[in-house]
Amino acid sequence: MSSHFKDQRVGVFVDVQNMYYSAKNLYNAKVNFAQILKAAVGNRSLIRAIAYVIKADVKEEQNFFDALEKIGFEVKAKDLQIFAGGAKKGDWDIGLAMDTIELAPKLDTIVIVSGDGDYVPLIHHLRHALGCRIEVIAFGKSGSALLKQECDSFIDLDMDKRRYLMYR
Repeated sequence: MSSHFKDQRVGVFVDVQNMYYSAKNLYNAKVNFAQILKAAVGNRSLIRAIAYVIKADVKEEQNFFDALEKIGFEVKAKDLQIFAGGAKKGDWDIGLAMDTIELAPKLDTIVIVSGDGDYVPLIHHLRHALGCRIEVIAFGKSGSALLKQECDSFIDLDMDKRRYLMYR
């Protein structure tokens, strides 16, 4: 990160489910969220770091949420919805989008930690309508190609697995 970015105000928004499943499916590993936050901020000033999680009432879950808070994330949790047919739904796309749009006036750079292509229209809006620099951090292998094109910079976690993954 070059030094002329150092006065930038940064907001980091993490789609925890997306990262969790990407790491699990690609590498059968866990994500090192502390290292991701460090990489996201660099030597700039962090204004907000929000981790969006889905609660599924798993025992270890609370420890994980507490760990995220210790690292410096504000954790926003939502319950997993289970529908009549047994289908499960839990996503934060709209919540994350609303937060980035609301916080955009206070931020120079918005870092979205997710490989989900659903965020492409959001990124487009944040860049063009709101004038923010957009950085995306995700696994290149499972990340949306369009997402990588739309952002100003892309950190591919596959390129430094030792730093960004934790094998049990």
